[in-house]
Formats: sequence, C-alpha cells, structure tokens
Amino acid sequence: MIAIKQFVFNPFQENTYVLYQPQGEAIVVDAGCSTESEFQELLDFVNNQNLTVKCLINTHCHIDHILGIDKLKKQFGVKAYAHIDDFPLLQMAPAHAMMFGLYLETVPGIDETISHGDLIELNGDSLKVIYTPGHSRGGLCFYAEQDRFILTGDTLFNLSIGRTDLAGGNYETLIKSIREQLMVLPDDVIVYPGHGNSTTIGIEKASNPFL
Repeated sequence: MIAIKQFVFNPFQENTYVLYQPQGEAIVVDAGCSTESEFQELLDFVNNQNLTVKCLINTHCHIDHILGIDKLKKQFGVKAYAHIDDFPLLQMAPAHAMMFGLYLETVPGIDETISHGDLIELNGDSLKVIYTPGHSRGGLCFYAEQDRFILTGDTLFNLSIGRTDLAGGNYETLIKSIREQLMVLPDDVIVYPGHGNSTTIGIEKASNPFL
C-alpha cells in the first residue's frame, strides 16, 4: 500500500507529495519547495521515515511545481521525469520565476520523459501515467489503481479545474482530458490535486460546475 504525505509549498500554495512505502522507497511528486525551510521540512520527513527517494516526477512544469527539482535531485542523487510537451515551459522557468519574485539559477533538469500508459513502480505497487493536456501541453496524472487514488496536478481540483489562460493551456482540451481520462474512473477514487483540498471522482462527477 502506498502512503501519501502532502506538503504545501511556495507563494502559490502548491501541493508537493511524497508517495512512499513505510521504511522503504519514496517518490516526490511536483517538487515545489522554494526556500531552505521548505526544503528542510521535506528532507526531515524523508529522514524521519527512513525513506529512500528513487525519483522525482512531475504532473506538469509550471513554475510553482518545479522550484525544488534541482536541489532535490542533488540531495537524493536521483533523476526527474516529466512529459516532453512541457519542456518549453522548463526553458522559460528562470524568466517566469523572476516575474513572481522568485529565483532559479538555471533551467530545472528533467532527465527522462514519461508518457501515457507508462508505469512507475514503487516497491511492487505502481502508478499509471495518464496524459491529460489542457492546463499545459504536457499535463499528466498519476493513478494508483490498487490504492484508489490519483494525483491530478492542476488538471482537476476540488469542484474546479485548472486554468487554461497560462502557457500551453486550452479549455476545450482540458475538459476533454477530464471527461475522457478522469471521469471514467471509479467514484471512490480519491483525487489529490496540485492546489487545495482532496476530493473524489464521484464528488466531481456530481458537483463540479465545469463538468
């Protein structure tokens, strides 16, 4: 069974998640830590739980979700993964950081690409990669079918959806992604979004005003 630890980082109140097997391997999703105290908070959790971080994965590459990538890669000696269609966002990351009063010395280093249908293994459990463009061109969700949860990044929120007025956004594409890739999942699947509180697929089917 995969356990989940949620952190709320940076001025955008972005959700960074650590998925882990107790006393075992861990995966960091959307490394948004932007200050020394946020970095230390995540590191303390990993150390206190006696975890071994195996990789970093990203739902997408807008600035608030990638601020901690390089520091965590160096700390843990691991690779970072994202969809290739979001690589243009990475190239713009230092400029975007400056716009919001943040600082990135270099373009965050994504080492390998992941795409729809890939499986990310964690001690015998797996996350299925689901391609959900619309908030960005390379948007991904990570679905743990056995554990009945999905990480949706900024694709789907609690009674809301991701913005489509940012780089790479498209409203029609986003709605199509949500309807065809997420609303087909079982109602009891817990949704862990990139910002705000968790929800379920069933709640969103019944009550999300955008759907």
